[in-house]
Amino acid sequence: MARNKNAFISGSGAWLWLGLALITLLLDQLTKIAVIGAFQLGESLPITSFFNLVRVHNPGAAFSFLADAGGWQRWFFTGLGSVAALVMIYLLRKHQSETLFCMALSLLLGGAVGNVIDRVLYSYVVDFLDFYYGSWHFPAFNVADSAISLGAGLLILDELLRVRRGN
Repeated sequence: MARNKNAFISGSGAWLWLGLALITLLLDQLTKIAVIGAFQLGESLPITSFFNLVRVHNPGAAFSFLADAGGWQRWFFTGLGSVAALVMIYLLRKHQSETLFCMALSLLLGGAVGNVIDRVLYSYVVDFLDFYYGSWHFPAFNVADSAISLGAGLLILDELLRVRRGN
């Protein structure tokens, strides 16, 4: 399949995928700003019998991994997210015609950068989506985390389809 090597110059290809990443990033940051403005830390608003909006600060990674590590994790995850973002931009540019792969990378990129911004600005990630059943609560998360999860799922699907095609 022919690839447009000048996608960044011509306005096609990779720009589309970077645009999707930017929309993901903006949606993430706008929802976090709204939550910070509307809720105090720990405050919760029940929406349904299984979902609350809540303001939680997570200094760690997914599921609060390394949340109590003493502060070094802020810069570790910031650096890791920044390097991952650069790799994803490179891959978007290189594989811009591979729709499912690039959609997955765009969601991962927007989510990763959204959480990196939080770590730089606040030293923690703002989470606010709280799903639960009875007294069991899934760890709170945000739009960036949702995009990262969806992007990871699409990457797995893309790989399964690629293997099935024999590429």
